[in-house]
Amino acid sequence: MSIISQIVQQGNKIRKQLSIPAPNKMRQQQIVLRKLLERAMFTEFGKKYNFEKIILSQEMEKTFKEEVPIHNYIDIKPWWERARAGERNITWVGRIKYFALSSGTSDGGTKYIPLSSAMLKAIKRGGVRQILRVTRSKKSPLDLVKTQSLMIAGSSTLQFDGVSYSGDLSGITISIQPVWFEQFSKPESAILAKSSWQEKIEAIVEQAPNWDIGSVAGVPAWVQIIFEKIIEHHKLKTIHDIWPNLNVYIHGGVAIEPYKKSLAKLFGREVVYWETYLASEGFLAYQHQSTSDGMRLFLNNGVYFEFIPFNETNFDENFDVKKDALSLELSEVELDKEYAILISTVAGAWRYLIGDTIKFVSLRNFEIKITGRTKHFLSLCGEHLSVDNMNNAIAFLSDEYQIVINEFTTMGIPHGELFAHQWYIGCDIELNTEELRIKLDNHLKILNDDYAVERKHGLKDVFVTLIPNAYFNEFLQQRGKEGGQTKFPRVLKGTVASDWISFLNTKMDTEKTILNSTPAGA
Repeated sequence: MSIISQIVQQGNKIRKQLSIPAPNKMRQQQIVLRKLLERAMFTEFGKKYNFEKIILSQEMEKTFKEEVPIHNYIDIKPWWERARAGERNITWVGRIKYFALSSGTSDGGTKYIPLSSAMLKAIKRGGVRQILRVTRSKKSPLDLVKTQSLMIAGSSTLQFDGVSYSGDLSGITISIQPVWFEQFSKPESAILAKSSWQEKIEAIVEQAPNWDIGSVAGVPAWVQIIFEKIIEHHKLKTIHDIWPNLNVYIHGGVAIEPYKKSLAKLFGREVVYWETYLASEGFLAYQHQSTSDGMRLFLNNGVYFEFIPFNETNFDENFDVKKDALSLELSEVELDKEYAILISTVAGAWRYLIGDTIKFVSLRNFEIKITGRTKHFLSLCGEHLSVDNMNNAIAFLSDEYQIVINEFTTMGIPHGELFAHQWYIGCDIELNTEELRIKLDNHLKILNDDYAVERKHGLKDVFVTLIPNAYFNEFLQQRGKEGGQTKFPRVLKGTVASDWISFLNTKMDTEKTILNSTPAGA
């Protein structure tokens, strides 16, 4: 029996557990919150913030907001550091053995996110639920359950400080999987354990002919690189020459649209894309149907959600959440409004701002679309430019020029007494940069009214620099951020922006004034 067949059987049991009884979705979230509070009532955090009082309140959700402040990573870090040092019952019951490493959004600093045994089980349930949806889709072939899955994951070799283990989330989940799982999930543990990402890629390329891959999961940029190397090394036309049963690509963490054209060139036929929302803090959402525009929130899997309207009322000029920010419950959200997500979880995150922004595309099924990061917005003078706007503008350019644009990034810079945006776009062919710049600017004006207004006032210009695509990966490698789950930030700020400029200055033959500018905004 294949791994997917076993997962389907187990998933049927989990589905029944999650669906009986079948309360409405608001009620599901109330149950989750109550269970979280009851379980953590006697932790250090629970005693400090009066969890017992919250549980006994007639308006539990309202009292929860009144008693427990909003936390970002800096706020909650002292609590989690105590847990990482081996203390028990800090923000969650018992001792936390595993911590997921996650890069910061603005300064590139490493975060240590707790992974309790309850959270690891919840992540497993989320994975089962996603696989169930994939295997039941009409677009998934019946023989998918007989094939293997390629996971482009982080290293399974974890850091151990004498008390707790830390590493990439995907590496942690793989390191604790049963031995029998290995025959169905590729690459094997010996490859995953390699500390060098380049050595891991080379081993995957060498072993590729020995596998029957039916599905692949991973960050698009790295999946593309690995597929290209396999095709080149084995002298193939497409990846389907070596894996004829490849039918499904499960992705998440970064918008897939900029990569679809370049991936299509590597495929010999159609591959069905499925999006999943697995963050270091938990399994938050999954695509329920292959034709869905969004992902369905996982409302009964150890995560309680709140939603902060992403506007100037709730966030300051640096996109830091205000302490008195208004958060909404599931019953209060609206379609097509931008929200930052707060979560409370079975790993001891409490009203924690994970940094992602979303929009609801369906209130009937509570399906969401990730629009960007709270820190990956550009608003030097009120232009409120989101990653979603950027992705769409780049997609328009890609269509107009009939080229593939996978990688790009942007930053705010001073321009006289006002401001400008500096774009860096990966392109390996010659283009008229000035023409492209004008088209990009015009697309952004159409996509974002605030941007259009500020282009007449505080945002005086837009600059575009075309650079080789290889520069993006080289920069990640230089910063020690190379790996299967690493994504290049679409907006550069702070020290990351300064490091990027220094990197480009060493790579480019001729100096440009713009490269020596100091990035504006924090």
